Parts: sequence; C-alpha cells; structure tokens
Amino acid sequence: MSKEEYKALVRRGWEEVINRRNLDFLAEAHPADAFWHEPDQDIQGIEEMKQYLALTFKAFPDFNITVEDVIAEGEKVVSRYTFRGTHQGETEEYGPPTGRQFELEGISMHRFEDGKLVEDWDIYDNLSLLQQLGLVPEEQ
Repeated sequence: MSKEEYKALVRRGWEEVINRRNLDFLAEAHPADAFWHEPDQDIQGIEEMKQYLALTFKAFPDFNITVEDVIAEGEKVVSRYTFRGTHQGETEEYGPPTGRQFELEGISMHRFEDGKLVEDWDIYDNLSLLQQLGLVPEEQ
C-alpha cells in the first residue's frame, strides 16, 4: 500500500468505527490479534476492542471524532484528532451520568503490516477528560 492508501484507511477507520459505530470495520482493517496501547491499558484483539468501544459508546452515546491531521512515513501513520461527547450513560469507569460535555485532543500512531493495522499507540489526556466531566477537581 502507498502512504496515501494508509492515510485514507486511517481516516476511514476513525469515521466508520467512531462516527458510524460500524464495529465490523475493525475486522476489515485489523488482524485478529491487533494491539491498541491506550493511555491506561492495552487492548488486544477485535473482541476486546469491541468491548472497549461498547463501554465508551454507553457512557457517551454522542461520542464522535474530528480528524485534524494525518501524516504517513513508510508503514506508520500518525493522526491528530478531537474527541467530543456528553456523559449520558452509567459505567463502572465513569459512574452515573453527569450530563457534562467534553472535548479532548489526541494523537495516535498506527503501524501497518501487509495492509492491516496491527498496532496503535494512543495519547490523550484522561485527567482533562475527568476534570471536564466534574469527576475530579480541576487544578487551582
């Protein structure tokens, strides 16, 4: 695949999985044992990815992404994006809904092998998310 094809697949992945809730796209774009390195945990495999996303969508039914930039070098692609949503669902991680909105910027590095996304490293500020939701005090 070319750099442009890798970049297009990353953009399409964000759109399909996050904005359209098309979790079947995960199996199309990733091998069964793909890894996501999240700021607070590692997620391995399509089923764990689906479980992780289901909890996110439960807590934030309007969860969405805007992709700001995508750059590629070889078989690695970096995307910069903004997540937005409203805490409307109860989960163990976030507790009862606060009704508060959040906006969170992030950067991910995506590694490809044989045209599939095999590994992602995701960086975003979980503390800022919790502060925006009112779940931890903001710094003074």
